[in-house]
This record gives sequence, C-alpha cells and structure tokens, in this order.
Amino acid sequence: MKVKITKIAGGTSGNIELPDSIFSIEPRLDLMTRVVNWQLAKRRLGTHQVKSRADINLTKSKAFKQKGTGRARRGANSVVQLRGGGVVHGPVQRSHQHSINRKVKSLGLKSALSSKMKDGKIVVFDKLDCNGKTAKLRKELKKLELENALIIHHQEASEKFTFAVNNIPNIDLLEEMGANVYDILRKDKLVLTVNSVKKLEERLK
Repeated sequence: MKVKITKIAGGTSGNIELPDSIFSIEPRLDLMTRVVNWQLAKRRLGTHQVKSRADINLTKSKAFKQKGTGRARRGANSVVQLRGGGVVHGPVQRSHQHSINRKVKSLGLKSALSSKMKDGKIVVFDKLDCNGKTAKLRKELKKLELENALIIHHQEASEKFTFAVNNIPNIDLLEEMGANVYDILRKDKLVLTVNSVKKLEERLK
C-alpha cells in the first residue's frame, strides 16, 4: 500500500510502499489483547505484601486462662481476629510475568500496525528535524493533526527535535526497536519515518 511521505514543515516528498504483510493484515483483537496483558504484567513490580501471623512480633504468652472466662480460647495476640494481628490469605511478594510465544508477539504487533493503517491514522515523515523551538514544532504538528501521537524512528531524530518534542504533551518519541503494541494502541496517531518502516519490515518479515 502506498502512503505519501510528509514533511514536518508541510508538503510531501514522494510516496513509500508499506508492505501488505505487515500493514494490511486483518487485525486480531484477541492477540493484541494477549500482548498488551503480557506487557502490563511484565511491568508490575509485585512488591505488595502483608504481614502474616508469623511476621507479627507480639507476645506469645497466653492472654487468659483456657477455661472459665466465657471467652473463646486464644493462645497469642498475633491471631488474625485481633486488631494488630496477622493477615490471612493476603497478597505476597511475587512476579506477575508470564510468557507468550514469539509468533503471538509478532502477529500482535502486525495487527496493531494494520489497525492504525485501516483507520487511516499512519503518517510517514521523511526526517525528524527542527530548529529546537517547542512552540514552532507544536504548531507544525497541530497543522498535520498530530496532537496525540507516537513517533517511531530509527536514529533519525536530531538532538534539537528530541528536546523540542519531549516538551510537547501527548507526543511520544520511540526508537524502532522499542515499538510495541501497547504504546501504538494508546495513541491516536502513529508516525513513522522512512528508515523505521524499513527496519520494521526487516524485524517482522
């Protein structure tokens, strides 16, 4: 599928052929969901933990005699029924990571790219450069209707462009190797560069 190559300052500079095997497949919602869940699970720290009865440092002496008080028998103050006692069946520190197949990850990324293409929300830039002024870059992106976008590049972003775009809210800059389903889907538009398209093709062929 052919897409116009857009200049940041306005206008076009030719066309680029986007491979149908990556950008024109039928999006698989189930696979995208699996990949996003895998990404979010991998990000979780899993540091949630409560103190069980064994972790509570309270007296182990018997609070009152076994019989004759009319109260329920109790051996220590760390029991779960008392305030300040242990917690039963609470969360413990663990890893939330799970594994998915490499083919599922690859097909999930292709589905995310194809869904953006299907909705007409992919823009291809020839290069990423500006004079370093955030206000000017923001106006130029707004003219191109890029107010909520993910920009994927392959070492093309100049230092001035990187500094300027990092100050613009809702615009994220990402290296091609970091392209992932979650970041692509959470933004309205997807911006690619000519080199990043070639690298994605090599990565997903």
